[in-house]
Amino acid sequence: MKLVIAIVNNDDSMAVSSALTRHKFFVTKLSTTGGFLMIGNTTYLIGAEDDQVAKVKEIVAKYSQKRTHTVNTTNSFGYGFREGEMEKEVTVGGATVFVLNVDSMEKF
Repeated sequence: MKLVIAIVNNDDSMAVSSALTRHKFFVTKLSTTGGFLMIGNTTYLIGAEDDQVAKVKEIVAKYSQKRTHTVNTTNSFGYGFREGEMEKEVTVGGATVFVLNVDSMEKF
């Protein structure tokens, strides 16, 4: 058994969640914030059998879109926007997926 941790942009979270549950995966949803851009993400914890991991990754990839976002160069340090500061265009979205081995899983 595997634990799939999928971090997706908030804009994509509803589509990802709906697709995963439509395919009968049990999903735990956590609200998270990225450390670089300080914008909202959704982190999913998904338990899957070894042979289902590819399907989970396929679903997450299909519904997680990349897009560009203009940010202040100091935004990642928590200073916020100030007049006259340089802005930079960065790619956001997509997904980051971790797959971990699970020794045991029980539902009570």
